[in-house]
Amino acid sequence: MEIIDKALSGGRSVLSEYESKQVLARYGVPVTTEMLIKNEQELCLAIERIPFPIVLKGCSPDLSHKTEKNLVILDIRTREAAVEAFREISAKIGPDDAVLVQEMVNGARELVAGMTRDAQFGPCVMFGLGGVFTEALKDVCFRMAPLSQRDAYEMMEDIRGHKILGPVRGMPEANREELAEVLVTVGRIGLENSSIKEIDINPLILRDGRPVAVDALIVLG
Repeated sequence: MEIIDKALSGGRSVLSEYESKQVLARYGVPVTTEMLIKNEQELCLAIERIPFPIVLKGCSPDLSHKTEKNLVILDIRTREAAVEAFREISAKIGPDDAVLVQEMVNGARELVAGMTRDAQFGPCVMFGLGGVFTEALKDVCFRMAPLSQRDAYEMMEDIRGHKILGPVRGMPEANREELAEVLVTVGRIGLENSSIKEIDINPLILRDGRPVAVDALIVLG
């Protein structure tokens, strides 16, 4: 794939969030509507195309843990607030970095999906509870790729918090068919791209029960 080949030829081992989600989108994984911008003129164009509320993020292959570095500003609802947020983030990032303008995705249920390449077993797909507490909760499970739809459905039942996928607290039941397709596809990406070492989709938010990749990271190696 051109995005991966370009990164490798440039000596990079990590794709930016924008690049990572481009790879996912080409395989049919649902991702956020977003634009990568470098200046305020491009910001104005972006907010004409992406309805408020929006999110602004610093975006670069070198920018991991964006939230901890205060490089993510959520729930922006006016042009003036967007310009202020752009200037705030731009002051903290390098001259070669960019800013990602992204639709604001609302959903109380945050999941994580991904892939890690095991030296013995090859690509293994991960699924579990996501968001900022992923590492603390450690409620995840793994399956070797390729995954069948049945494998994906079983993964949904294997996590301790599987009941959040049901119709809880007035929220609709998760669209398990679409969620299973995400897991199957992540495994296929790993099988078809030997240069991908890891895929991390976190959070994968359920919006009206349907999964959307809100943030993603692909590591090459």
